[in-house]
Amino acid sequence: MLVRADFEKREVVTPQHYNYVESPLPGVSRMMLDRQGGEIARATSVVKYSAGAGYTAHTHGGGEEIFVLDGVFSDEHGDYPAGTYIRNPPGSSHTPFSKDGCTILVKLWQFASGDHQQMALNTHEMEWRPGLVPGLSVLPLHEHHGMSTALVRWAPNTQFNSHMHPGGEEIFVLEGLFRDEHGEYPAGSWLRSPRWSKHTPFTGSEGALIYVKVGHIGADFMQLPSTD
Repeated sequence: MLVRADFEKREVVTPQHYNYVESPLPGVSRMMLDRQGGEIARATSVVKYSAGAGYTAHTHGGGEEIFVLDGVFSDEHGDYPAGTYIRNPPGSSHTPFSKDGCTILVKLWQFASGDHQQMALNTHEMEWRPGLVPGLSVLPLHEHHGMSTALVRWAPNTQFNSHMHPGGEEIFVLEGLFRDEHGEYPAGSWLRSPRWSKHTPFTGSEGALIYVKVGHIGADFMQLPSTD
């Protein structure tokens, strides 16, 4: 299966274009943002758990990266409320579920070789740093060999400089209304920009909170298992 699998192309998905499909397990549905592969896939998805739904125990051969968007996501290791950032490295295993339902952003098979860091960060308990321009605050989450993930808070009416992303950029809008010269992106929007792409982002009166990943487009991730 190929979904938005041309990583040299800019892609935008806004909430009005969401189309959730049922997973193999009852009560778990997913909006596929990009995907290369079948049930074992290099993929980015928004996944919804109905109350009481969950997966059976499984191992992540290529790693799993999660940001909890709403509700409480759980496994046998703990409970993770909205705003939690989770990394389960290759070879880790768990039995995920949600007692009352939740929505999560999930990236699968997007770990570089040698990245074995496991973490669960409650971003509501972390300290933000000043950004590069007035009105920006940054909360770094993870970095490995030039690939980095962070939250960026934009105050209302903040203007950033025109800049280029040599390793590409991926954004999920968590709150407010994010903008650049190409359009406007409300909460729930997903943007993926290719390597060497350029833009000039800003906010209006609403401000914005975004989840940002850079440096990973075209990176040398762990190889998917052969289906031959």
